[in-house]
Amino acid sequence: MSTLHLDAEALYADLLAGVRRAWQPASALVGIWSGGAWLAERLQRDLKLDGEPGVISSALHRDDFGSRGLSGGADHTKLPFEIEGRHIVLIDDVLFTGRTTRAVINELFDFGRPAGVTLAVLVDRGGRELPIQPDFSAARIALPRGQRLSLARDEQGRFSFDIEDAA
Repeated sequence: MSTLHLDAEALYADLLAGVRRAWQPASALVGIWSGGAWLAERLQRDLKLDGEPGVISSALHRDDFGSRGLSGGADHTKLPFEIEGRHIVLIDDVLFTGRTTRAVINELFDFGRPAGVTLAVLVDRGGRELPIQPDFSAARIALPRGQRLSLARDEQGRFSFDIEDAA
């Protein structure tokens, strides 16, 4: 474990403010499975939006699908609204290489062509391998490539981070 301490709840408050500024009429929240989905769920409630946010999985469009196979997150895409012509606010917990975001955008287009996609993340940890940048990030940090930053959620719905050495 690392000694880096991030206040996930304070970062969430910044994310909420950033999403509120980016919001357009007829926008829809879509959270990337799983941490982004947790964030989108709470944002939907805190922004007092009707309905449920969408949830999207990267499993079917990953560039490492051949070696990784179908993961447990493959069936987590649930978009309870039309994508076609709608502005999508895509939410993720940690942006790293950009590969998950690329896969999710491909999945999103399987459901229609959005008017636009805004990417908002809790933490941008750098290390991009693809030209994908967030429109909003609550924090930017640098971690060694061999460490993994993961969002955790307790029974009360409060967020925290786990930092682990990658296996």
